[in-house]
Amino acid sequence: MASHQKPRALVTGGSSGIGLGIVNMLTAEGYNVGVLDVQLDASQQAWGRVVDVSDSEQVNAAIAEFAEDGLDALVNNAGIVRDNVSWKMTDKEWQQVIDVNLTGVFNCCRASIPFMRSANKGSIVNIASINGLRGKFGQTNYSAAKAGVIGLTKALAKETARFNVTVNAIAPGMIDTKILEDMSDAQRESAVNEILLGRIGKVEDVAGAVAFLCSERARFITGEVIKVDGGQYI
Repeated sequence: MASHQKPRALVTGGSSGIGLGIVNMLTAEGYNVGVLDVQLDASQQAWGRVVDVSDSEQVNAAIAEFAEDGLDALVNNAGIVRDNVSWKMTDKEWQQVIDVNLTGVFNCCRASIPFMRSANKGSIVNIASINGLRGKFGQTNYSAAKAGVIGLTKALAKETARFNVTVNAIAPGMIDTKILEDMSDAQRESAVNEILLGRIGKVEDVAGAVAFLCSERARFITGEVIKVDGGQYI
């Protein structure tokens, strides 16, 4: 493995929303950042590959390419929503969310851990959701997938600790991204009323927590789920 001065981090779903915020935060903190996403932003300076995280062959090839020069941190952020009530949910709506939001996380972890194991160090941060802890009406697929990510995080932490690799999850609450654009003012007001700190979260709130978990300051934290929700779910 070639030597490298800057720590190297790979972020899935890093072209927009929370993922882009994470890429920008890690870059500002001195990381050499790579992005895996189904669509890349041409204006981004980061190394990037078009990858469907639910496709293990695509994942294996891209991670092997990036990690050839080292892999210090993996942030599994890629995710989709296909909301519907359970009795109307189609097989496709269910499976697509499980494939991307849960299997995709597993695929990226499985491909990354051997590189971290060889280096005897590394940090993995999985983006879960408070809805993986509490469930949400109309999101049985998403809630189940994110609950699975939390279980996966804890199991991986037990498997990788011997290699000095930490594995943690972030569970965001309501964060101000494009997904919220379809919400009415009444829906936003109702949501804010649930949040103790009285505001919708910013992308930077999540990115800051991710950057902390990737840093040396968090080397004694593993198997944890940190809620970044302003007290929305206690």
